[in-house]
Amino acid sequence: MLNSFEDIRKKADSVRNIDLSALLQHQGCRKDPRDKAKWNTPKGIISVNGQQFMNWTLGTGGGGAIDLVIHLQGGGFKDAVFWLCNNVSSTFELQNSPKQSGYPKQILKLPQRDDKKLARVTRYLREQRCIPQRIINHLTESRKFYADIRANAVFLLLGKKKRIVGAEMRGTSTARWRGMAPGSRKNQGCFYIVGTSTKNMVLCESAIDALSCFVLYPEYTAISTSGATANPAWLQTFITKGCEIYCGFDSDRTGNMLADKMIKRYPSIKRLLPPMHDWNEILQNYHS
Repeated sequence: MLNSFEDIRKKADSVRNIDLSALLQHQGCRKDPRDKAKWNTPKGIISVNGQQFMNWTLGTGGGGAIDLVIHLQGGGFKDAVFWLCNNVSSTFELQNSPKQSGYPKQILKLPQRDDKKLARVTRYLREQRCIPQRIINHLTESRKFYADIRANAVFLLLGKKKRIVGAEMRGTSTARWRGMAPGSRKNQGCFYIVGTSTKNMVLCESAIDALSCFVLYPEYTAISTSGATANPAWLQTFITKGCEIYCGFDSDRTGNMLADKMIKRYPSIKRLLPPMHDWNEILQNYHS
């Protein structure tokens, strides 16, 4: 019977041992620059030791990928298992994972728009991230970006026929974080900004990095993969069209590892290594 205890147990066994640091990166969390074991997350400062994690802000912890998803997103055990299967398992190429057809998928829940917060979010992008005002205006007018009620920057993922399939979210308050809107389908679409050439493109790890890369290289279409991933489902379409594609993932261990995996899978893709950690750091350094 579908969703029986045995079915769920097999699903859980296939995802519970996903590397927690890789999962946090996938969720858009950032490492603490002063402590490599700690991560800045929407729920506070989390440290990772193997498959155990501890939230020092809330004074609670747990073990395994399922517990971590429950901690970050809320919901129950089954919700976390289904989310990991639908959103993460293909990214980390889990072995012996059961087929996922027939399991319910999370409904997309976009954050509520609040135009009163737009000035604050715009100021953050312009002054702290050095994104030019003209680029922000273009995104706002094209409805690819908005501010939500918590003053988060929301970057929309567009699929076929420009259908909204998800959203990247970036916090702009003192407790900065990044993540995805619940139910986002990164395999069905992406955030992008079109350059002077639609045939030449750079893949970046986040929307802000894609915008930064576009400012630096306006001749390229910049695309966010919403977290480093070696095989976005939509990538083959661009390869088939003969696009010249560069992998511009971050200049760190995870970025280099997944860039190597991507190029091994798709030899036509070339590496474009940021000379600093990421494209936004370069852009900020350029304006300093």
